Amino acid sequence: MNLPEDFIRRTRALLGDEYDTFQSALEQPPSNSLRLNPAKTTGNLPERVPWCNTGYYLSERLTYTFDPLFHAGAYYVQEASSMFLEQVLKQYVHQPVRYLDLCAAPGGKSTHAVSVLPAGSLVVSNEITDSRIPVLTENLIKWGTGNVVVTHNDASDFAPLTDYFDVILTDVPCSGEGMFRKDPNAINEWSIENVAQCSDRQRSILNRIWGTLRPGGILVYSTCTYNTDEDEQIIGYLQTTFGAELLPVASPPEWNICKGLSGETKVNRFFPHRTRGEGFFLAALRKPETAAISRQELIGKLLKKIARQRAKGGKTETVPQEIKQWIDKNDSFHFLVQEGKIIALPQAYSDEISLLFSLLDVAYAGIEVATQKGKEWIPSHACAMSVHCNRQLFPEKEISQEQAIAYLRRESLQLPPDTPKGVILLTYQSLPLGWVKNLGTRANNLYPQEWRIRTGYTPQQLKTLSDLFPVSGH
Repeated sequence: MNLPEDFIRRTRALLGDEYDTFQSALEQPPSNSLRLNPAKTTGNLPERVPWCNTGYYLSERLTYTFDPLFHAGAYYVQEASSMFLEQVLKQYVHQPVRYLDLCAAPGGKSTHAVSVLPAGSLVVSNEITDSRIPVLTENLIKWGTGNVVVTHNDASDFAPLTDYFDVILTDVPCSGEGMFRKDPNAINEWSIENVAQCSDRQRSILNRIWGTLRPGGILVYSTCTYNTDEDEQIIGYLQTTFGAELLPVASPPEWNICKGLSGETKVNRFFPHRTRGEGFFLAALRKPETAAISRQELIGKLLKKIARQRAKGGKTETVPQEIKQWIDKNDSFHFLVQEGKIIALPQAYSDEISLLFSLLDVAYAGIEVATQKGKEWIPSHACAMSVHCNRQLFPEKEISQEQAIAYLRRESLQLPPDTPKGVILLTYQSLPLGWVKNLGTRANNLYPQEWRIRTGYTPQQLKTLSDLFPVSGH
């Protein structure tokens, strides 16, 4: 690996005698890891990531594109070090919260938060880059929960939501030193000037979002880089500028997590020569308790404005009761018709999500239950992916791996003659893959066009999760 001389000099100064071991580790192949979706599957994998209850190392890379379980949302491919977020949430979040993942795409930390946060939490998953919104939305839909809102905004757009969020994750854009082993482009793009630009940008992002964190709330700051300019110095900036309290995140000595390189013992650093994974930095900070407008008062004022807007808008379209029944325990959801789609929002947050719709560019929210085709409502793919789908209402057909790959390519399928006509839920190893409309002689493939497997090539040897380990859907 041809590392920049400036990077070697700076990192050697940080690591001292450990640097040569560190550089040797960078010459080794990166590890493979994934995180199971506890709402959809359980597994018996041999090597668990120590700091994540559902995270596992793999002995070899899977052919994820051709694994139906991946497309069913049974697991997420995620770098092991970044799964340490779980420890912060488990140690400091014990009641339902309003949670913002500010720089969320492609969705690894958002799906993780959804699985770890207390039941009843609301997750707002934001991404500013246009091209990254589709993959973020896709991954959250596949994960299958209904307590998410995907937004497409700059940090400054959240300013009206003063003191609103209980927890904010800022996994900020950085110089990417920790990804050198996995991404050669990160090496080519690295420079001292880029580090300085990243550091300035990180301060700017934090300045714009800090006011939306409630007093006493938790901000989680993370990067995938090693230098102190983007790590410890940013933490010092938050402490000095906002009076943030740096919180310890407990970890046993055998995890080999480094607790800082500049005298600070409460930050968390991952190095490839110490832990099995890539470079990562994480710190948790608490906002000082101050007298502030209550969140209920804030929301109340904003909702009055929305109520006036609704009054001017006229009638709202009624959602048919039979479609509400497509969602299990539907009395805990608020249903609405929006642009030819029926959406189910968590009842506890329906007014607040309406508030988010009025203030932000919302790309997706709750569960998209149905889509209108002419005069007919058909189940949306998100309904099939949702763990709240009332599967008892739909005929199901279990399909093979070969059929599943054909379905994921959006090819036509021939179902057995005894398959009932109409909308059918296809399953693979008991997990829903999506819908087809069976016409008898053929079945129309309803898999989302934009999600399909685009390559016609299929590897001779497929390596899927179920080939390596026993997993079961539920």
